[in-house]
Amino acid sequence: MSGHSKWATTKHKKAIIDSRRAKSFAKLIKNIEVAAKIGGADIAGNPTLADAIQKAKKTSVPIDNINRAVKRGAGLTGESIDYTTIMYEGYGPGGIALLIECLTDNKNRAAAEVRTAMSRNGGNMADPGSVAFNFERKGVIVVPHDETPTEDDVLEVVLDAGAEEVIDHGHVFEIRTEASEMVGARTALQAAGIDYDSADAEFVPNVKVEADADTARKVFRLIDALEDSDDVQNIFTNIDVSPEVQQQLSEDDE
Repeated sequence: MSGHSKWATTKHKKAIIDSRRAKSFAKLIKNIEVAAKIGGADIAGNPTLADAIQKAKKTSVPIDNINRAVKRGAGLTGESIDYTTIMYEGYGPGGIALLIECLTDNKNRAAAEVRTAMSRNGGNMADPGSVAFNFERKGVIVVPHDETPTEDDVLEVVLDAGAEEVIDHGHVFEIRTEASEMVGARTALQAAGIDYDSADAEFVPNVKVEADADTARKVFRLIDALEDSDDVQNIFTNIDVSPEVQQQLSEDDE
């Protein structure tokens, strides 16, 4: 009986992972379409598109899907791509701040789905500007550990290319720049032969709020609910999860 139960749980988890992977693919494709629409299909002259494609490749999006998305976005297939970016603000359990970035072709649907996810999972919507002032727009480049020997190697390359800091997260290095300097830092990494997983303009919190395990579980449950919406593209938060709390959360999944 326990074996059957474990198999059922495994199948359930696999279904969730597969579903999230499909949603991730769709959101990455949407990013590519928008970048191609704004800056054209030439990767060399469109760094936003180059970064969107790099991120999609790192997430194993098939190259055929990527190429079709570029052509669609650039208008080479005759299809019309019309997305609007909307930022919603709110608070989750424990007063954790949330910025919810949507990329949608239907504002009413996006608003309804965000509000529903928030209200059902302990979140509260906030007035425009009441949360955003706690965040700064930064360039964030993620470099995997296994591609570079040391933090010093990364620092040496990016500090003269506009990087503000390099944070060692254990499994990846996070390079932060002013948003306008991100392309320069990313280009410097490429010139030095250092691979990177992603380069995005993100909203980084000025002050983080430490959460205990119970609060963290609730916040992540809310984030999962928000990410179930195809219109929700990115979620930025000021939650701070200590290594001890991370260990507790990882034990939940065992």
